[in-house]
Order: sequence, then C-alpha cells, then structure tokens
Amino acid sequence: MALTGRAALLAALGSLPVGIWEPSWTGILAVNAPLAVACACDFALAAPVRRLGLTRSGDTSVRLGDTADVTLTLTNPSRRPLRARLRDAWPPSSWQPGTETTASRHRLTVPPGERRRITTRLRPTRRGDRQADRITIRSYGPLGLFARQGTHKAPWTVRVLPPFTSRKHLPSKLARLRELDGRTSVLTRGEGTEFDSLREYVPGDDTRSIDWRATARQTTVAVRTWRPERDRHILLVLDTGRTSAGRVGDAPRLDASMDAALLLAALASRAGDRVDLLAYDRKVRALVQGRTAGDVLPTLVNAMATLEPELVETDARGLAATALRTSPRRSLIVLLTTLDAAPIEEGLLPVLSQLTQRHTVLLASVADPHITDMAKARGDVDAVYEAAAAAQAKSERHRTAEQLRRHGVTVVDATPDDLAPALADAYLALKAAGRL
Repeated sequence: MALTGRAALLAALGSLPVGIWEPSWTGILAVNAPLAVACACDFALAAPVRRLGLTRSGDTSVRLGDTADVTLTLTNPSRRPLRARLRDAWPPSSWQPGTETTASRHRLTVPPGERRRITTRLRPTRRGDRQADRITIRSYGPLGLFARQGTHKAPWTVRVLPPFTSRKHLPSKLARLRELDGRTSVLTRGEGTEFDSLREYVPGDDTRSIDWRATARQTTVAVRTWRPERDRHILLVLDTGRTSAGRVGDAPRLDASMDAALLLAALASRAGDRVDLLAYDRKVRALVQGRTAGDVLPTLVNAMATLEPELVETDARGLAATALRTSPRRSLIVLLTTLDAAPIEEGLLPVLSQLTQRHTVLLASVADPHITDMAKARGDVDAVYEAAAAAQAKSERHRTAEQLRRHGVTVVDATPDDLAPALADAYLALKAAGRL
C-alpha cells in the first residue's frame, strides 16, 4: 500500500542512514533539516484563516426542549484549498450536557474560491437568549504537520421560548368553552351573561330561566339560554420576586406559572377576551398590552422567554399600584405568586382590598408535589417526622388560602403538572357564573 502525506514523510525520515555517531550540530541538522523544510512547506500551503468569510443563517427562536439549526457559510477567497477543523462556540446551556464536543466541532474542506455550509444543531436547556461566541478555525497544510489558527466573530442570537407543555390541555378546555358559549346543546346561565335564544324546557333547567311571556304564546314551557359575555379584560400578573426562584422538581416556580399563564391566555383569547401581561417584583420586568387575539400568544411567549426570577422581596404595594394603572376598568386579575404565609400576610393582604374593590381577583400558586409525598411517608421515625412537617406545611397553605377567600379571592393551589388545567377550569367557572 502506498504511503502518502504525513505517513510517507515520517517513513522517509525514519530510513535516513544515521548510524552510530556522536551528537553534533552537523548531525542534528542533517536529520532535522528535511523535517523543518517539510513543516515550513506545509505551513506555507495551509490556507490563510484571516481572509475567510463567514455568515450565518437559520433559526432565530426555538421552544425549550426542541432543536434549532444554525447554518454557517464559510467562503475561501484564497488560492489554496482549506482543510480545516472548526469549533462553533455557544454558551454551555445551548446543548444537552455531554453533547457540546460533538455538536460544536466540524471538519470541512473548501476548494479555492468556493464556499461550504455547515450546520450547528442546538438543543438549549434554559430559556432566554443564546448568543453565538467566537468561531475558531484551524487550517492544515496537505501533510497535516503544521496549521494556522485564528478566530472570527459571526453574531447570531437564538431566543429560547417557554415550552408551553400545557397546550395539550387546550382542546378539552376549548370544548368546555364552546359549551358555555352556546355552540352545543349544553347551555348555562349566570349573572352578567348575554341573552342568546329560547328553547324548550327540560327537567333540571333553572326555573329562573323560564320566559313566561314566550310560554304563554306557545304550548310548551320556554326557557331563555345565555352565553357568557365577550370582550372582558384579563391581566396576568407574574410575580418574579424571590419566591418564584424556588425550584419545584427540575424547574423554578416561575416556569410553572408561565406555563399556566400561557394556557389561560390561549383559552381567553379564543373566548373573545382581551389578555394583558405584567411581570413585576420591585419594578416592571415585562408588560404586554393591547394585542389582538391572533397576536397575543406569540407576544406573551416572546416576552416571557427572557424573564428570570429576581432574588429580591416583591414589593406588593408597588405591584398593586402598577396593576391598577394597567387595568383602569373592571378586569379579572390573575396573580401567579406564592401561598407562603409570610409574603401573603405581610405583603399582599394589606393591599388586597385595593384590587378586590374594583376587580375580580384570582390567585394561582405552585404547590410542591414533594410535600404530598412526604405527607404519605411512614415506616420509621424519620418518615413520621417528615409526614408531620408536610402536614404542618399543608395546613399553613390551607389557612393562607382561606384568608384570601374571605377577602373574595379565588384561589388555585396545584402542583406544576396540574396548575395550568386547574387555572383554566377556575377561569371557565368564573365565566359560567357570570363573574367576568
């Protein structure tokens, strides 16, 4: 088999008749000179790195958990072929752990005057903006003995959006909404709803819905059907303060709150209601207002992408004042915050009356499923103590929720997996009762 490149050179050097000789400059030069010449030639024949042209294209956004492809186009303007190894550096959270080495490194060959495209596949593990770092290129000569190396910048940003895993619940909630909206045979009535039509009375109907004038004109009992009012205003308030940073499972509480808010926004926009968003701790972190039904969900997702919990105590008074300025007319204010006793009793309760006097208030909180598991523990002394601690924690949350309910607040307390559908059900219940 014929040897080429580096293997041929090393074989030739190994066959030089060196023999047994005393070390001398002449002998050293006799052996190393051919190697030095080969290295110099290899270096000279390597394509220059600085003159390379690099541009990017591809995905600019991706949902957390999905993959994004970013294409790098490399142009070789020199007269020498480019034989290179390339590292496309991104922040560590741009890949799953352990996959960065294989995902960011590429080999390529670009003939003189031509261009090649390589694709870096990202799979981010955190929300937010991921910005491309430097591109390091090592250009080898034909023998692979020497290389030129340099770095380039090709700016690119991929925004990692919330995963919106609760969208799987949307079809069932929309079916319930259609029932409330009078599009199926099941119709409901509540205060503040709009008259829809008349139909024949069936056992179980509310007798207050009987239209006696229409009944007198026909042989059967007629009842009025109603449909929930549209064009109501809903303000989603995300508490981004210290308590939202607590991890429940593998993610912060803020992520579960955002997922629930997205499902409610999707449902309410389909119901014809207007949805705004306020993210607040000690100042406004995000504000979305006045979006149309078709534009509200993408805008909310984009606004939530860069939100992170702030390690400060939430200013409840400032939050209430900002919510009132954002919603001057009667609205449904959905507070996605904690049910911990101290922040509620010291922060929210003193200013709650400012909200409930003008608005309908719904508070949704993320419960820790580990507490439920601890409450079931038995078998040894440690397990019994864990169960007692869990029972005490659940009792405190229940007491705090009852305090809020006495102030007219609807409370939803559920685990991360159940919070989004539970919040949607609470919204539908308020709509069916005519409280919106």
